[in-house]
Amino acid sequence: MALDYKLMGERLRKARIKKGFTQEQLAEALKVSIAYVSRIETGKTRVNLKRLNQLCLVLDTTESYVLDGAASNSKTYLDTELSTVLKDCSAEDKELIYQIAAFISEHKAKKED
Repeated sequence: MALDYKLMGERLRKARIKKGFTQEQLAEALKVSIAYVSRIETGKTRVNLKRLNQLCLVLDTTESYVLDGAASNSKTYLDTELSTVLKDCSAEDKELIYQIAAFISEHKAKKED
């Protein structure tokens, strides 16, 4: 199972910002470098479970929030992010996104036949 570390990093960054922390403050709390925090948030560094637990404790978030749908073979992969994006779109933009998704789905189905 492959994990989407970029997605996990984005969620950790959102949790950090929601908590009101800078990368420097988070780095100090974890006793790591600012560069390390940056690499985690950009998905360039893999996070082990121990570090994920530390991050979640400091940021007052849960491992399930960070990991939910982050496995590329998960049925809920990117559902939360897509829902967030759609929430901020106009009705016209939602219609366009739907049409694009429908086209891709139909094209894929035809390819498989």
